[in-house]
Amino acid sequence: MQNTGIIITGSGSAVPAACLENSAMTALVDTSDEWITTRTGIKKRRIASEKESLSGLAAVASLQAIAMAGITAQDIDLILLATSTPDDLYGSACKVQAALGANRAVAFDLTAACSGFIFGMVTAAQYVNTGVFKNVLVVGADIHSRWVNWQDRTTCVLFGDGAGAVVMQASSSNNLLGFELRSDGSQNHYLNLGYTAQSQQLTKDITVGKGNYQHVTMNGKEVYRFAAQKVPEVIDKALFRANISVENVDWLLLHQANQRILDAVAQRLGIPDHKVISNLANYGNTSAASIPLALDEAVRAGKIKNNHIIAASGFGAGLTWGAAIFKWGK
Repeated sequence: MQNTGIIITGSGSAVPAACLENSAMTALVDTSDEWITTRTGIKKRRIASEKESLSGLAAVASLQAIAMAGITAQDIDLILLATSTPDDLYGSACKVQAALGANRAVAFDLTAACSGFIFGMVTAAQYVNTGVFKNVLVVGADIHSRWVNWQDRTTCVLFGDGAGAVVMQASSSNNLLGFELRSDGSQNHYLNLGYTAQSQQLTKDITVGKGNYQHVTMNGKEVYRFAAQKVPEVIDKALFRANISVENVDWLLLHQANQRILDAVAQRLGIPDHKVISNLANYGNTSAASIPLALDEAVRAGKIKNNHIIAASGFGAGLTWGAAIFKWGK
């Protein structure tokens, strides 16, 4: 089977209607706009209501990406939904498929937390490269407001909800230039949303754990240390695989976790501030949605243009991290 190249031809994004500003969070926890802004760079975030769904946000973002790519939902062969917060524990990709009317598409969820979108892009590329599929929709979406402890100021101020999507298509060109993916489960305890069981006895000899999940827990200092060290390394490795120097990168697009992390990574790589894409102030950490959401905004604002080279990197729970170097457009 002959290898096929990949182009990234469409993007889309969606966020909930409600906006929670830093000043309003003082009613929830002992904090202030200054405390949040100076430590994170976040000013506000979008929060999903009980009537809004992850699959609904994902579908809106997907339709935008499909329209920009100039194809229809029936042309989609595969839908990869990168999320850690599905509407259904069994997965939400099939609900997105149904909402789009993409009845030819295979659909499944992929979970790699805040690295999910990068992992999703690389996974999609393998299907396209081998000629199995021609049109792949990669979606990153998360609703962490469902799972944060709103009395814990170390986590609740960080997260927002949203979705972003791209269309990746088979081509004679290959615009996914290089990538590198990593995982280290020995550091899982620094950031997780763990299962917790309530004991329930079924018979005299058999006991089961009644399922539930705890709130998001994070060791912020260790996660910062991990990101500041590992993200520049993985981007360097991806650039090496792409045979591209950092000077040729047009945009650095990182998972929008903390402005301090974005600044530290850019400084270590020697990338100037004007090449760093950041919309963290308006949306907070939207996990798997953060990279495609920021990408879509930059494309629609005219910042990212055809053939611009983007160095993107996701990092987070697992712990997982990865980077992809790609050109935008046809």
